Amino acid sequence: MSSPPSEPGVRRISPTAVASGSVGFAVAILVVALNLRPAVAGVGPVLNTLRHSLGLSSTGASVLTAAPVFAFGAMAPAGPWLARRIGLHRTIMLLAVLVLAGLVVRLGPDVGTLFTGTLIAASAIAAANVLLPVVIKRDFPARTGLLMGLYTTALVGSGAAAAGLSVPVGDAIGHGWRGELGIWAVLAAVGVVMWAPYTRHDSRTVVVVDTEESVARLRHDPLAWTVTLFFGLQSLSFYAVLSWLPSLYQDHGYSAGAAGGLLSLSGLVQIPAALVLPSIATRMARQELLVVGCVLFTAGGLAGILIAPTTAAALWVVILGIGQGAAFAVALSLLVLRTRAHGSTAQLSSMAQSIGYLIAGLGPLLVGALHAATNSWRDPFILLLALLVPELVTGLRAAAPGYIRTTAAS
Repeated sequence: MSSPPSEPGVRRISPTAVASGSVGFAVAILVVALNLRPAVAGVGPVLNTLRHSLGLSSTGASVLTAAPVFAFGAMAPAGPWLARRIGLHRTIMLLAVLVLAGLVVRLGPDVGTLFTGTLIAASAIAAANVLLPVVIKRDFPARTGLLMGLYTTALVGSGAAAAGLSVPVGDAIGHGWRGELGIWAVLAAVGVVMWAPYTRHDSRTVVVVDTEESVARLRHDPLAWTVTLFFGLQSLSFYAVLSWLPSLYQDHGYSAGAAGGLLSLSGLVQIPAALVLPSIATRMARQELLVVGCVLFTAGGLAGILIAPTTAAALWVVILGIGQGAAFAVALSLLVLRTRAHGSTAQLSSMAQSIGYLIAGLGPLLVGALHAATNSWRDPFILLLALLVPELVTGLRAAAPGYIRTTAAS
């Protein structure tokens, strides 16, 4: 039997024997995915406690919240690079171990270990962010929409859990902010154990990206850029809120647990959108209406928090959560919908996440800097509202039918 045609920028590696597409394999993917948000989402609710304990300045806190997102962008290309050398499943195993190591290291005695552990975990998460959608498209071709929905739900749900549970569970355990953040190392250890059986085999030819060639080609593709910019701008909004919403409500008199609960509520309402929207998006010829809905809900939530933050706090964070959760689900779905094959999905995912997360890292940094400069949350939230305009423009273009050029060429 002849081999399938090669895609530009893709190198094929000989397969080893495997059974993929199984329920057990899907569960392992989802458990690993559960570890891609708590390392970041758990920090916001404990940020004030952590600052007082370690003597971290406002600038240091801004850098701490932005550093993981910048690492997501800088280290995203490492996933395909590693997969070319040691294999896709082994790479994900290595990344799961590094997430666990980073979560443990950041519990160390000082600011140095806090930042070092955070960057180790965030770098591993960056690479896994790129590779897990590739595994889903490759090994579950008939259930891509369903698995992408479950994958997105795992990301969103674990983020909501980290926001809402870090303070109460950590307080029950003790040890201050270290107990509050340390509980997520247990989940990371479970991910390592669950993925271990899948490092020894693979079901079909492993397709990985020759990053230099493929990214150079994609950088001349307008559609790839619009997908990337939409991914980056919706992520900027999300991570800015994830990092600073608890601090905003603590400044308005809420306890750390209550402020974290509001962030958790915002995350919980994202779950239905994360579960349902990828399947809906894959069945639609065009996704523009989804983009418009995402932006309108996000704008409504941000405007409510800006104008009357404590009048109907739960309502505002629910509206905001629906908008941001839907935007993230649509952005992830577009990585699959704008490519024809999983090799090209890896290429677009690598570009969108490497450049997109570098854009997204500006969100926590700018919000923190503006708040420190003005001692007010007004200007930061006006900025987030203004950035919804380019998010809408790029989202509408990315949602129109079409495929990136690498797939068209192949």
